[in-house]
Amino acid sequence: MTGYQDIDFEGSGRRLRLETIIRLRWLAVAGQSITVIVVGLWLDFPLPLLPAAVLIALLAAVNFFLAVRFSPTHRLTPASAFLLLAFDLCQLTALLFITGGLANPFAPLVCVPVIISSSLQPIRFSLPLGLLSVLGITALAFTPFPLPWFPGTVLVVPPILTAGFWFAIVSTTAFAAFYSYRVSQEAAELSDALAATELILQREKHLSQLDGLAAAAAHELGTPLATISVVAREMERELGTDDRFKEDVQLLRSQSERCRDILRRLTTLSAADEAHMRVLPLSSLLEEVLAPHREFGIRLNLVEIGERESEPVGNRNPGILYGLGNLMENAVDHAREEVTITVSHTAERVTIVIEDDGDGYAADILQRIGDPYVTKRQRDERAGGLGLGLFIAKTLLERSGAKLTFANRTGDRPGARVSVDWPRARMEAKTAK
Repeated sequence: MTGYQDIDFEGSGRRLRLETIIRLRWLAVAGQSITVIVVGLWLDFPLPLLPAAVLIALLAAVNFFLAVRFSPTHRLTPASAFLLLAFDLCQLTALLFITGGLANPFAPLVCVPVIISSSLQPIRFSLPLGLLSVLGITALAFTPFPLPWFPGTVLVVPPILTAGFWFAIVSTTAFAAFYSYRVSQEAAELSDALAATELILQREKHLSQLDGLAAAAAHELGTPLATISVVAREMERELGTDDRFKEDVQLLRSQSERCRDILRRLTTLSAADEAHMRVLPLSSLLEEVLAPHREFGIRLNLVEIGERESEPVGNRNPGILYGLGNLMENAVDHAREEVTITVSHTAERVTIVIEDDGDGYAADILQRIGDPYVTKRQRDERAGGLGLGLFIAKTLLERSGAKLTFANRTGDRPGARVSVDWPRARMEAKTAK
């Protein structure tokens, strides 16, 4: 049940695509060019046009080289992406430095490369880029170049306002970078967890289909074995009492008959077990879930509310079996002496409640239980965590129409309580597919 933990979902799919950088840069080139033209030519503000044009042309030239040199589908390594984003940051900082520094209304744009890095890059590359941006923002605070303004007028920014600009831009960069980092991390974890869920479901379905494959194999092998038996019988009749081949032919016949017997039993088992494997009453489903956990020294108490004659019946659902099995495994791992499973069914609802007598869920974990990579119950837990496996179980059960509720038992009884509740029609519809 833990094989998915060995799968590495990290890969080139999360690397920054070069085409994304190139498009963002062309947008930056266009925006910077329009701003310089409007401020320097249309508004006729005193602006160092030549240095500004050189910086913009440098960005455009590098971008053109990358577009020609590499394929649009090329994905950057973290180190290469760091260098490109650092170059963008330095180019923008230099352009702002000669056009008024922090007094320039476009100064907050220095946070853009850091935000891009924090959302897609490893933290070891995002932190140095963040420090580089702080150094650049600090340098902008001490620029000797005035903000382009009306001719004959010098706009003087008070030092206290410059300090406020510095603090605002630095804090904005830090907050936006941290926010984008957390959002991207959660999205990546959810994506990996859902991929693991699909792998687990595929494996469970594969196991459920083995009986069908066995029946098919028995059917396909029956004809050639029958042919071998007929040929061996004819050889035995033709050879008569020839002692040279008598034992070999008899051995051939006996072994072919043995193979046919094995296939006959296999076909019989498959046919006999077809109802068990594909059509499961609720009680049989629970027995299949509980059976692997009876030998761990924990007492399993099954409480059935309702008559078995009226219990729901449906086809074997690997997702439900895996999900309930994982909940049972967690309950047994954390229980001290016993686990109680209460099953009830009415004409409208089917409910399974799993309770253990362990320490229960920690208060800070209870609200996040079922999220990917939540790995603790109590701080002193004795068994494995409640991480990706529980997320997979929750996802598979919810796909079957169930609603899960995680809580601690009330009163003087310690322990955890998990309730799984289906609309009866939905559960039977899902298992009947």
